[in-house]
Amino acid sequence: MESLEKQLICPICLEIFTKPVVILPCQHNLCRKCANDVFQASNPYLPTRGGAVTSGGRFRCPSCRHEVVLDRHGVYGLQRNLLVENIIDMYKQQSTSTSQPAPEVKVAQPMCEVHEDEKINIYCVTCSTPTCSMCKVFGVHKDCEVAPLNSIYQNQKTELTDRIAMMVSNNERVQGIISQLEETCRIIEENSRRQKSAVCEKFDQLYSIMEDRKRDMTLKVSAEQEEKLNYIQRLKRKYSDHLETATKIVESGIQTMEEPEMAVFLQTAKSLLIKIGEATNTSHLEKVERGYENMDHYAVSFLKEQRALRSIDFIADEEEEGEGEEGAGTEEETTEGGASGSGAPPIAPQSGLKASASS
Repeated sequence: MESLEKQLICPICLEIFTKPVVILPCQHNLCRKCANDVFQASNPYLPTRGGAVTSGGRFRCPSCRHEVVLDRHGVYGLQRNLLVENIIDMYKQQSTSTSQPAPEVKVAQPMCEVHEDEKINIYCVTCSTPTCSMCKVFGVHKDCEVAPLNSIYQNQKTELTDRIAMMVSNNERVQGIISQLEETCRIIEENSRRQKSAVCEKFDQLYSIMEDRKRDMTLKVSAEQEEKLNYIQRLKRKYSDHLETATKIVESGIQTMEEPEMAVFLQTAKSLLIKIGEATNTSHLEKVERGYENMDHYAVSFLKEQRALRSIDFIADEEEEGEGEEGAGTEEETTEGGASGSGAPPIAPQSGLKASASS
């Protein structure tokens, strides 16, 4: 019991732990009240509420001087050691039953099952079982080694106490492992969040490059579209003007044909014939070249780029950031039919990602 009691002494108040009992990251235990007293003494300027520090801070373990860093909950954020609290209850219960004289209550004495009138008063060491004297003298245990119940009781009670103390120490070690595993889970979640954010950032950069290239290439097509449409509109106006003039000449010719007086007819017919000859000639009007409306020279093919994008993956070995970007930006993206891109360089693998394509 003494060795167990030593395990249950608080290093601050030097008394048996007072519940609630908290476990520190270094696996030492303190009464929460004592932990709060040490914390306040180490952080006198932190705000308190009801005598307890409620914001984050730090203090050193009084047993090993390990620095304990607390979150905004202060000592109330420390994990309770329910196992130690249960052992304290069991210890106090046992101490109360052994130290305080119990009222005069007759406890039923276990009797021997073979010799019903004999009390069990010895312990068979050979068979590891309590028995009576008659069994030793005449019964099944006459050839066995026996010992007084009291000595065996004290020995096994001492052994059980030592085993419980060892179990408490072992459980504290396991509790420490659990705390480390919880911290590992937290770190994994934080690292995963950071890496996912980095991946999204790299893809956003790719999207930005692709949007820039799309804008530049569509602007180039739109510029030629506008140029061709303007030319066709101008040519259309010239032909419309020619048609209007020719229509007026036709109308004038029809009126002349209806003239009954031959002298009047002959006065206007010659000049009209000259105008008809001029209107019939369209050689001065430009002609649209065959295939002028074709825009196929702006055809594009991104098969190589698609293969490269589909091969994007995480870096297999530890490469320095930017190693895969050497030489990027020296070639312009080209399109089929002689049209070449301008403005932004080809997409290069981003840091943390690799892109490769097989031809």
